[in-house]
Amino acid sequence: MAPSTLSIRPALRADIPMLLDLYEHLIPGDERPSLDEAAKVLERFLCYDGSAIFLGETDGLLVSSCALVVVPNLTRGARPYGLVENVVTHRDYRQRGFGKEILDAASDAAWDAGCYKIMLMTGSKKPDTQAFYLRAGFEQSKTGFQKRCIPVREES
Repeated sequence: MAPSTLSIRPALRADIPMLLDLYEHLIPGDERPSLDEAAKVLERFLCYDGSAIFLGETDGLLVSSCALVVVPNLTRGARPYGLVENVVTHRDYRQRGFGKEILDAASDAAWDAGCYKIMLMTGSKKPDTQAFYLRAGFEQSKTGFQKRCIPVREES
């Protein structure tokens, strides 16, 4: 069987239902917004120039995604920086390189938007997850802190 190829593109409003389905593979049982609420969030999200939710499709299915937010910045010569969040691959399609491909697409978009760096954080303590981000070209060179109003999700 030939390896599947991943087609990557930015999310559109019509993609919201299947994107919300895919997020079930990121945070099982997470509270799901209404379609109207999700559409409003996507609209606000896209107000940040260069930002996108990238979708990876293969075999006619949405199997991978990540969000890139390009944040305006007054340091580094006023070059923006990128934040990557909600990196997910459908559990039946993992270990095929799709996660790295979606992160590469987000990285390329960040560089095209003039970002001087891209950051992501993971709450996972799993060595496989951390190794995945290292293989995708990210380095563990900063210390992250967070303040939350909802509890940290349990790892499964």
